[in-house]
Order: sequence, then structure tokens, then C-alpha cells
Amino acid sequence: MPHYQPEPALLAHTAQQKTAVLLLNLGTPAAATAEAVRPYLRDFLSDPRVVELPKALWQPILRGLVLTTRPKKSAHGYQKIWFEQGSPLAVYTQRQAAALAEQLPGIVVCHAMTYGSPSVAETLAALKAEGVGNLLVIPLYPQYAASSTAAALDKVLQQLLQQRNMMSLRTVTRFYNNPGYINALKCQVEQYWVQHGKGDKLLMSFHGIPQAGHDQGDPYPMECHETARLLAAALGLNEQQYLVSFQSRFGRAKWLEPSTQDMLQRLPRKENVRKLDVICPGFICDCLETMEEIALAGREDFHAAGGEQFHYIPCLNDHPAWISALTDLSRRNLAGWEPENLTGV
Repeated sequence: MPHYQPEPALLAHTAQQKTAVLLLNLGTPAAATAEAVRPYLRDFLSDPRVVELPKALWQPILRGLVLTTRPKKSAHGYQKIWFEQGSPLAVYTQRQAAALAEQLPGIVVCHAMTYGSPSVAETLAALKAEGVGNLLVIPLYPQYAASSTAAALDKVLQQLLQQRNMMSLRTVTRFYNNPGYINALKCQVEQYWVQHGKGDKLLMSFHGIPQAGHDQGDPYPMECHETARLLAAALGLNEQQYLVSFQSRFGRAKWLEPSTQDMLQRLPRKENVRKLDVICPGFICDCLETMEEIALAGREDFHAAGGEQFHYIPCLNDHPAWISALTDLSRRNLAGWEPENLTGV
């Protein structure tokens, strides 16, 4: 029997099948102006994963009230934290992708945003044109929530549904208890304490979700509390030395508690906490919710309630320990897809 010889076209096709890692983050307006914030908020708040209300009920509220008042307020917040290079979230996400690419030779590494630019659609189109056939997607949300992780992966799956020759896909849906991630947080906190001293308590503030989401099966709050427990253990803290709260409440529905804002006001008044350290472990990159809502407005709330020393500990951003953890997370999930020069590194 003659030995099978693939057609030249098939050989060329298989030779072009590259592997890529795609980092996904939430997104950001293109500028710190109401005009730029409005379309970003429209896309974000129109996602049924984010606002789980009937479209006929929510859209008139969104377009008639929210999009006429909130863009100006949000733009004012962005103006307080905007970098010369652009939005902090965009800058740090891009730096993470660039740093990861240096650690993964032979792997295409890029980033995209669930809302805004670079979009998932244009990024996947570029990867497809480059010959990528294996795709590892890592949403930059350590704790899984339908409104963040699932919303991001929805965008990827929507694009793959349109591909005739579909990419092979792997996803990382959560890494809340990943040892490298916990160690990176530990390094960040300890380094901050060495430079600035240690407060009376460490408050770990996570982004909130509506209570209804958890009631319907979203594991998010349990994963947040487990991250907090693991980080506290790594830092040698007992249960009296750290607290967990949830921030960024939106709308009138009941959200996860305790509220970070309530906590910042209560701690000085009722628990005599004068020196407080705050970290946001659920945010991998600093952004509006950490730099403006916590580091600036949160500081004002704490001091107004009688607090004396407020220290915001920055997110992991491009900290070397986080890049190392992200590299390890990628390699583990790339098993079998790695080029020869990456295997066993």
C-alpha cells in the first residue's frame, strides 16, 4: 500500500497553525471625556450579563437617565487618574501582555477588551489572519462572576461561532486560589508595608455583584472569601486583622455585603480603627474603581469618619511576581500546545 502523502495545501495549512494567549480585561473609554465615556457605558451596561433586567424595561432607563447623567460624572473620575499614555487599565493590561510575551517565546500574546478597544472581534480576526489555530483565553478576573468572566468569554465564543475553520479553544475561568496569584498579592502587600508601615487592619475590597446573582448560583462571593483567607494566611494575619468588603454598588437592587463604603465609615467610628490598609485583590490592574473610588474617595470617607492614616495598596499591575504567576498559569494551560523551546521551561 502506498504511503499517504498530504497535499501541499494541507501541509501549508498545518504549518501555519500558531498558538496564542489572549488576555481579556473589562475595557475603558478612549478618553477621559463624557463624549468618550458615553458609548463605552452604553456597550457595557447593555450587556445582559451585566444588567440582568428585561431589555424593554432597562433600555429606556439606560438611554433616558443613566447615559444622560453618568458619563459626565465618570469622566470627572477618569480625569483624576488618567495617565499620559492613556487609561491606567489599558496601560497596565498592555504591559502585562508585553511582559508575558517575553516569557513565552514562540507563543503569540495579545490583549483585548470586552468593551471598547482593542475589541475581541478585531483581535481574533488579526490572530486568525496570522495563522493562529490554538487559542488560550485568560480573562483577568481571579474570581468567577457571570457579569465579568462569562461576559468576556461570551465575546470570544460569539466570534468563534462565525469561523468556518474554528480555532481550538481553552479558557481559564478563575484563578482565585492559584498559588502564584496569592504569592504575588503577598509580595505586593509585604513590599508596601516595608516602605510605608503597617496599619491596624487590612481591608480586602472586592467588586460587588447583585445578591440575586449569587442566589442563582454565581460562586463569586465564596471565591472572594477564599482568596482573602489564603492571602491572610500567607501574610500571617488572624481573623481579627483583616476584613472583606464589596464595592462599586450600582442601582437599587440588594448587592453583596458588607459595603466597602459603609465599612470605611464604620471602622473609625465604631471600631476605633485609626490606621487602615486597603487592597483590591479582585482587580489585576488599577483602574477607576481602585484609583478613584478607593484611593481617593475612599480615603476621604475614612478621614471624614475620624480615621487618621489610610493606605491604598496598588493592584498587581506589572509586578514581577504577578508576571511570573501569569507565565506559570499560561504554561500549565498550554500543555501540549507549546513549541519545543517552551516545553519544560
